[in-house]
Amino acid sequence: MIHGGVPVSRRQKLVDKFNGEEYVPFMILSLKAGGTGLNLTAANHVIHFDRWWNPAVENQATDRAYRIGQDKSVIVHRFVATGTIEEKIDRMLREKRELAENVIGAGGGEQWITEMSNEEIMNLMKLEI
Repeated sequence: MIHGGVPVSRRQKLVDKFNGEEYVPFMILSLKAGGTGLNLTAANHVIHFDRWWNPAVENQATDRAYRIGQDKSVIVHRFVATGTIEEKIDRMLREKRELAENVIGAGGGEQWITEMSNEEIMNLMKLEI
C-alpha cells in the first residue's frame, strides 16, 4: 500500500517488489501518491475507486501502468454508482475530456475552434450555474 505517509525510499522498495519476480497480486495506491514517479509495469488492471475532479490527475495515475517495459494489455476500471456524487464527477470528467480533445486534441483542434461562430465561442466559455 502506498499513500502520502509512505516515505519515498519505502515506495521504491514496494514498487520493485511489485514489479519483481515474486508474485504480488495487487498494489493499493492513493490517487495522489500513486500518480507520480512510479513505474508499475507489472500492473495490467488499474482500478480507480475514488474519482478526482481533474481528469489529468486520473490520467497520470493510470499512466503509471503504461510505461516502457509494459508487455501486457492494461485495462482501466472506474466504479461509478448511479445517483451518487461519483456519477456527477464521472459526467463532468467525460465532458472535460471531450472539451479538451475538441480544443487541443490531435487532428485539427485549432481548425475546430476557428470554425465556431462568436455565439458558439461565448456559449463554450459561459459559466453555467
